[in-house]
Amino acid sequence: MKAVGFKKDGAVAGGGTLVDMDVPEPVAGPRDLIVRIKAVSVNPVDVKARVFPSAADAGPKILGFDAAGLVEAVGSEVSLFKVGDEVFYAGDITRPGTNSELHAVDERIVGRKPASLDWAEAAAMPLTAITAWELLFDRLRLPRGGENGGGSLLIINGAGGVGSILIQMARRLTGLTVIATASREETIDWAAKMGAHHVIDHHKPIDEELVRIGHPTVDYVAGLSASDRYLPIFPKIVAPQGHVVFIDDPAQFDIMPLKRKSISVSLEFMFTRPMFRTSDMIAQHDMLEEISDMLDAGELKSTLVQRLSPINAEAIAEAHRVAESGKAIGKTVIEGF
Repeated sequence: MKAVGFKKDGAVAGGGTLVDMDVPEPVAGPRDLIVRIKAVSVNPVDVKARVFPSAADAGPKILGFDAAGLVEAVGSEVSLFKVGDEVFYAGDITRPGTNSELHAVDERIVGRKPASLDWAEAAAMPLTAITAWELLFDRLRLPRGGENGGGSLLIINGAGGVGSILIQMARRLTGLTVIATASREETIDWAAKMGAHHVIDHHKPIDEELVRIGHPTVDYVAGLSASDRYLPIFPKIVAPQGHVVFIDDPAQFDIMPLKRKSISVSLEFMFTRPMFRTSDMIAQHDMLEEISDMLDAGELKSTLVQRLSPINAEAIAEAHRVAESGKAIGKTVIEGF
């Protein structure tokens, strides 16, 4: 079958060459679905996986996590799906990726594709939506609904893939005042379109920007990028007994300055459940099912911004360049082999 892999003998912004190749078809494990891939999207984790020091040491490796496609075969113990079902999911970082015509994935991290979305619109959603959901309800432990006592959430980098859906979820599913950061006219407009109550400029002092909008402190911070750069300001802008959660990978993150205010710090990594086969791994299936319902009801909207095709090395390399540019808005999706 066709697939796109990468090897360490060239540069997509210094991280290796993406290549078209033929590989054997996957074999389903007991809880696996074999999915015919219709569309995939690229996330920062794709770039991180490509540039990781040991990546592709043993030869070309297939990347890709987000996918939407059609169930073509099922394992002996599958109970949630059947052949012919349309699905979407974010995959498992410990297994071969979705940049292939057929892909094996555990049914417990798969959801029903929203019927109202096309393949590309659906493929834009799973990884970022799961990340946002886990950030709000597993890491920050926020209650669903409007029972947040008038609190506030600062989302750093509101126009990226995670920020775009996190704004929507926080606005729809919590009673928090949602404050997003952006800097360019187009990213400010996008964050506002996603539903942020306020959008502030992260190229200006964050504390001054918060004062400007009447929120000198915030109860929660979602650090989606450059968390180490913003850490020095957190003791000032986070309220006593507040909570900071971050998803990026700062080289250093000294949280001791947060002690005086008893500020909690959490990390979010949406691959934890599938990577460690946790007892609640099926929670990601449940999340995607509810997210699918919300998308079909128009309560959430796809964050797809750019479509590329077909699924080949050239198109995926272009999507990686977008992800690495630092100027990405929403999601880039590649559709169709």
